[in-house]
Amino acid sequence: MTLRVTIGEEIRAAAGRLAATSDTARLDAELLMAHTLGASRSELLLRHMRGDPPAGFAALVERRAGHEPIAHITGHQEFYGLDLEVTPDTLIPRGDSETLVEAAREYFADRTPARVLDMGTGTGALLLAALSLFETAQGVGTDASAAALEVAGRNAARLGFAARADLLLRDWSMAGWAADLGQFDLVLCNPPYVEDAATLDPSVRAHEPASALFSGPEGLDDYRILLPQLRALMTRGGAAILEIGHEQADPVGALARQSGFAAQLRRDLAGRPRALLLT
Repeated sequence: MTLRVTIGEEIRAAAGRLAATSDTARLDAELLMAHTLGASRSELLLRHMRGDPPAGFAALVERRAGHEPIAHITGHQEFYGLDLEVTPDTLIPRGDSETLVEAAREYFADRTPARVLDMGTGTGALLLAALSLFETAQGVGTDASAAALEVAGRNAARLGFAARADLLLRDWSMAGWAADLGQFDLVLCNPPYVEDAATLDPSVRAHEPASALFSGPEGLDDYRILLPQLRALMTRGGAAILEIGHEQADPVGALARQSGFAAQLRRDLAGRPRALLLT
């Protein structure tokens, strides 16, 4: 007699298969199963654990075992409560980057920024999170990747922000890239900041765009380009918030001060340096 295997048992087996690949093997297995079922993770855990495993789950587990990111397998990633489409053309939004949105919320606690700029918008994560927070703000997202802008455009349209978000193909390393943008009350940016020789998880190095990750031998090249340009983009009383690597607070802070900014450090939920608020 063939013993029946439940979804819960299939998840346990998949978690064992993924243990060598992921530090979150059980969570990965649950997310892949939920995706296969077309259900949320909470629905999976509450209603489906005793059901029959769906076809296709094993193939997704093998993709994850080969270090493909969960967000690329499912095509989605949550960020600041928003469900974002993700593709290999974009950096996968991380929860740590929500530190920038929270810093903006605190800075604008008693007023609303009229205009928001997100440089290197990728999926549109920071821009769309800011627009969800500041309901009357207008936003501009720029990126040097046309493919990334297509993803951001689909996210803006699906989430109802298309009328408030202009998405522009711009490269901040090119002269005159921002000449027609005007000024902004809030500037957000998660630039490339990984050292060229850094050791990264295979799921990152092999699957996410190098142009969104690496920035020279010290990981500082893009800060050196961006910081001298920020003042012209900011209104009086505005703020720029830049993501940084957890060991970059001092060098990026020094570059910011050289460009005439006061820099305030913001830490992520794990207590690591994660952003600089510049005024």
